[in-house]
Amino acid sequence: MKEPKLQDLPLSEVYTLIEPGPVVLLTTAHNGHANVMTMSWHMMVEFTPPLIACIVSGADHSFAALRATKECVIAIPAVELAQKVVAVGNCSGRDVDKFATIGLTPQPAAMVGAPLVRECFANLECRVIDTRLVNRFNLFVLEVVKAWRDPAQKAPRTIHHKGYGSFAVDGEELRLPSRMP
Repeated sequence: MKEPKLQDLPLSEVYTLIEPGPVVLLTTAHNGHANVMTMSWHMMVEFTPPLIACIVSGADHSFAALRATKECVIAIPAVELAQKVVAVGNCSGRDVDKFATIGLTPQPAAMVGAPLVRECFANLECRVIDTRLVNRFNLFVLEVVKAWRDPAQKAPRTIHHKGYGSFAVDGEELRLPSRMP
């Protein structure tokens, strides 16, 4: 049997293989202005308390707000919001009120100043607890201090960025024995 031949992969395409979890919306509020951005570069760091690391580019309007307030909300949209999620990512909060323009509903959070996104099936209120890697990698470590779920959205399916405008929708669930909670 002939061995398959491996081919070089451009380093600029590596992220398309390793993209983390679902595409999410990150909201901030600073100087009386709420903003929302699309984000897919995030990962769980710890279970209890729940810690999430995320990368927010210094070029993003949300970066300054997150750095100044040290608070945000991670809102998790279902696939039905995919077009709005992409629209959020294709404009800047410097130029437009994304909530009003794109048709998302900000809702007051309980423990942070950033708004929840009513249309999302889950919202995680977060506080920045570690900024040591912000200057070098734009990486913030967040602690989830309050979590919300919309019980009306029974089986939401998330979208996952595959790079260059391509997305996958989560699908079949596979359950195997695990020692993890």
